[in-house]
Amino acid sequence: MSNPEERKYWLAWSQISGIGPILLQRLQQHFGNLETAWKSSPSELRKVEGLGFQTLEKIVQQKSRLNPEQLLTQHQQANPLFWTPADPEYPQLLREIPSPPPLLYYRGEVDLQENSGQKPLVGIVGTRQPTEYGIKWTRQISTALAKNGFTVVSGMAEGIDTESHSAAMKAGGRTIAVVGTGVDVVYPYKNRDLYKQILTSGIVISEYPAKTTPNRTHFPRRNRIIAGLSRAVLVIEAPIKSGALITATYANEFCRDVYALPGRIDDQPSQGCLKLISQGAGLINQELSELLTMLGAIPQIDIEIPIVKSPPLPDLAPELQQVIDTLAIDALSFDFIIQKTGMNAALVSSSLLQLELMGLVTQLPGMRYQKC
Repeated sequence: MSNPEERKYWLAWSQISGIGPILLQRLQQHFGNLETAWKSSPSELRKVEGLGFQTLEKIVQQKSRLNPEQLLTQHQQANPLFWTPADPEYPQLLREIPSPPPLLYYRGEVDLQENSGQKPLVGIVGTRQPTEYGIKWTRQISTALAKNGFTVVSGMAEGIDTESHSAAMKAGGRTIAVVGTGVDVVYPYKNRDLYKQILTSGIVISEYPAKTTPNRTHFPRRNRIIAGLSRAVLVIEAPIKSGALITATYANEFCRDVYALPGRIDDQPSQGCLKLISQGAGLINQELSELLTMLGAIPQIDIEIPIVKSPPLPDLAPELQQVIDTLAIDALSFDFIIQKTGMNAALVSSSLLQLELMGLVTQLPGMRYQKC
């Protein structure tokens, strides 16, 4: 994953219409690397799940007009700072999700402990029109998180996002803003001072290149990055139809913990939170120490996941051996095991169950597994 040559192929593939993050993941897993995929024939590409005839036609037409080396040189002139999954600095938790951004642009002060998962990141999201109640609790929670070593992740929108960023920095902590524009575009413009502060106390990141202006389709997509970066997502105030609930949905899909702030049943800004709580989200209450304890109990990971090799057992089937060789002392998520093994979800699930019955693997909350 640290091959610098791969960067230009992540960039090149991302420029082909019809190739999104999920298909890119499949290409990478099928061929082992994107350079091999780029140089493969249409008949070889056809074997990749999800690549239909029309998409193959686009690939053939557009590849002939792209030179990965030249493309990288030109792209870096306008976008000098970005990571791809080929870079060791790419945020480790984003590698675990099914649709990691092929390009992740950034500005600000990078903390590699955040990228590696050694420093815990917590997402805070909510309505753009919060009540005084929501503002009060956003400030209290963000302050408590910052003072206890957590980095606050949000979307730099008006309302809850703005309050969470501001309170974290005021408490002396770091914050990450995930935006739906280029990292050089401030939106909303009234947050220009907040934007400047974040660049000195954290980073602004985006999957969109420089000069990308606001587009309503970008913001729901950026919510998956907030959820993917975070070990847990806290929803402060959110109506039933809101971006915050989209973020919570992604968090559930990515096996992240979700917490919600309860409110009055007749308050519209609390309806989404009450719905999340009814669906099993954790409850944020007055005892913030309980919340901090729960968040502190979430396992952390290192830049390089230690792979503990077990000696082959005579009665262990090849797929079981492959899964157990992938597992480490630290717990790994189900999605991450699929990614590391390259096996399909059904086979990984069956193998984990068999290994668990044999006493070789333990399942932890949040669909995480580790060796016994």
